[in-house]
Order: sequence, then C-alpha cells, then structure tokens
Amino acid sequence: MIKVAFLGLGVMGFPMAGHLSRSGYEVTVYNRHAEKAMAWLDTYKGISAPTPKEAVKDADVVFACVGDDDDLRQVTLGESGAFSGMKAGAVFIDHTTVSAKVSRELASVAAQQGLEFLDAPVSGGQQGAEKGALTVMVGGNDKVFHRIEPIIAHYAREVTLMGPVGNGQLTKMVNQICAVGVIQGLAEGLHFAKVSGLDPEKVIGVISKGAAQSWQMDNRYKTMLAGEYEHGFAVDWMRKDLEIILNEASRNGAQLPVTELVEHFYADVQKMGGQRWDSSSLLARLEALSEKN
Repeated sequence: MIKVAFLGLGVMGFPMAGHLSRSGYEVTVYNRHAEKAMAWLDTYKGISAPTPKEAVKDADVVFACVGDDDDLRQVTLGESGAFSGMKAGAVFIDHTTVSAKVSRELASVAAQQGLEFLDAPVSGGQQGAEKGALTVMVGGNDKVFHRIEPIIAHYAREVTLMGPVGNGQLTKMVNQICAVGVIQGLAEGLHFAKVSGLDPEKVIGVISKGAAQSWQMDNRYKTMLAGEYEHGFAVDWMRKDLEIILNEASRNGAQLPVTELVEHFYADVQKMGGQRWDSSSLLARLEALSEKN
C-alpha cells in the first residue's frame, strides 16, 4: 500500500485527493483551514494532520495544490514544512501553478535533503478535477516521473513529462497564454454578434463547426450569454497566472502583447467586483463598456 499525503484542499485539491482515496491509497490531508479538511473527511476515507510536517510522515508521495509561490514555500519549508518531515527518497509533486523559479529553488532544496521533486501544474479547472480528467504538465527526472505517472493518472486524462524541473510550469504558462487569447476573442465575437442583432446561439451553432471552434466556445458560450460567472477558474487566479507569465517573459525576452493587454482587461473585471467570477467574464467587461457608450 502506497501512502500519500495531499497538502491543500481548495476547489482543485479537494477532488484530486478524493480520487486518490477512492482508488485505494492511504491518504493523509492537510489544509490551512482545518474545517476544509474536516469537510473532506466527511466525503472521503483518510486522516488529517495539523501541519504539513505531520501530514507527510512516512508518506511515499506528497502532493501539493496551494495558492502561489509564497503558499508553496510555507507548506514545504521551515520547521513545520513538508520537507522537514518527509522520509529520504520520498517524492514531492507540486500541482500549484507557480513560477518556474520557485520550482527550481524548491527542487534544489529537496535534492539536498535526499528528496525527489516534480513540478506538475494542471489544466482543466474544477470540472476537470472533479471528473478526474485533468491535463498535467510535468517537469523533473524521467525515472521518477514514470514511477509516479500511474498515481497521477487517477485524476488525469493526460500526463506528460516536459523535461527538467521548471518545464512543467513553463508549459502551463503557454497553456494560459493561449487560453486568454481565445477567451478574449470569444468574448468579442459574442459581443459583436449581439450588438449586430444576430442570434448568438445560431452563430455559435455555425462557427463552432469550423476554424473558430475551441474548448472555451464549447464549454463557456452558454454561461457567457446568460451572464453566469459564478463558477470555474476565477479571475483572481487567472490574473495571478498572467503576472507569473509576464514576469517570466520579462526575464526571457518573449514578446506577449496580447497577453499583457488581456491581463489589464482582467484587472478591469476585478474592479467591477468580479474577482471570483469565471475567467470567461471578459464578456461582462465589454458589455459594461458598451452600456457606458
């Protein structure tokens, strides 16, 4: 029996840890807010621990899915951090979307302590996590990856090794760059259709069979037209991801004019009170601007 620990039970980590429990693994969970851990135990079989260090005791594999670089450092480093409690040879898998810099930093610390580290950000959102259909982009040692891949597969439909530590995060950045451009284009298309007097449903019915088709179109156009944004990947999270991307682009010299522009648009949505709205709420921004004019 492989013993695992899962640190972070947010909208992604909660179901991901649940898939591991239902697959027969002995799971110990930790969450900063203990009531979330209690809620998880009401749904799944496992135990909880009050600190990351205690959660990872005797674990063969430790998963983390927290908020940002600082959150990741808090659950890994220090006296009560996971690294201080993991046994030699154990594997730490980080599913948080963070900077490639912090992934490399923590991988170095882990190696000094005889631990393995994989950065493994995910795509697919809350719906993908609940359905066990995430896409996972991994950076790290290939032998460790192939040993761990069957475990990750319990909540993923695609798990791919992208190269050394940090490459998982860089690949996730590419994912977000592509996604926000598509979301903005879809928002503009729907807005244009509405102000032109077209039937947006009929428009999507036609263009979704051609070159304009996308995951965002298939899964978000109905809620966008209904103005329903209380679901999915929050604007706050997307803006955090875009800030990571733009910082990396500043470092490596990549030119991202559309990504930079859409990041400003998400800042506008936040000012509208849409911090927790789904990232498809870019349409709400366009509609607000149209009303002003």
